[in-house]
Amino acid sequence: MHITQHTDYALRALIFLGTNEDRLVTIQEISDRFAVSRNHLMKVVSRLIRGGFVDGVRGKGGGLRLARPAATIVVGHVVRHMESGMDLVECFGKDCACILDPDCQLKVALSNALAAFLKVLDGVTLADLLGKSERVILHVLHPLALPSR
Repeated sequence: MHITQHTDYALRALIFLGTNEDRLVTIQEISDRFAVSRNHLMKVVSRLIRGGFVDGVRGKGGGLRLARPAATIVVGHVVRHMESGMDLVECFGKDCACILDPDCQLKVALSNALAAFLKVLDGVTLADLLGKSERVILHVLHPLALPSR
């Protein structure tokens, strides 16, 4: 299974917001921190807002924050929301032209693999990602918080 860059950026943005729960964060901050296109990130964040994962506060002093506690944001739900299609092969869709369908065992195996992939992600919350990444969070997201060497 491969997730799109759009979904990757969404998960990074959620991790960044989860490590900055005490304040509003701007899209520019996230863009700068991860060296990603601000314009692309705006589309990602807009979709996260529509999905109810992020709240956006407009105006001067505005920014972004998690729409709900990190423990209630399930990674599998985020991936399903962000991915426009989870079809691994053509025969997953409605207009399958393959002569092997509907008796193809490859389709069954790939469907089972996708279900297993999503089941694992359904068992992970944003809080899990934040709790297991303290060192990464300190080094990548909050480098100024580290003591000088």
